[in-house]
Amino acid sequence: MSRIGKLPVPIPKGVQCTLDGLHFTVKGPKGTLERELHPEMKVTVADDEVTVVRPSDSPKHRSLHGLTRALINNMVVGVTEGFERSLQIEGVGYRASLQGKTLNLAVGYSHPVTVEPPEGITFTMEGTQSIKVSGIDKQQVGQTAANIRAWRKPEPYKGKGIRYADEYVRRKVGKSGAK
Repeated sequence: MSRIGKLPVPIPKGVQCTLDGLHFTVKGPKGTLERELHPEMKVTVADDEVTVVRPSDSPKHRSLHGLTRALINNMVVGVTEGFERSLQIEGVGYRASLQGKTLNLAVGYSHPVTVEPPEGITFTMEGTQSIKVSGIDKQQVGQTAANIRAWRKPEPYKGKGIRYADEYVRRKVGKSGAK
């Protein structure tokens, strides 16, 4: 039995979960999330918890079991608490600024890079070197943060670039001038 899949997902107060065939909807104080679930997984919403049951013990069903439960849990957490990802900018002359909702990055290109937030995503700044990406959909928050990081990944020699706040960049020794 999957350790993650067998755990029921608790539904907190103020959150409403509905299952219509394969269409799963979660409404909460921060918004609404919807997802199509896999047809082979059996999901039940009872009282104040959601349970996922797999039809057999095949490797495919075992992997779908934990995945389905984790997706549902992320939806419930998203509409109650939300998700956020922090990015740090390192490097001389590298900075970011917010213009309305648009994020402007100066990261060593001849032009400024502008990043428009997708629907449901907000950017906040702390100074000019720290960016926070937040929203209720965990996948969308992570993908948006990855797209921002992709503009200038951290390089290993000086550590310049955009990195996640909790990311460790392995440093390399540069060329030596010895004969």
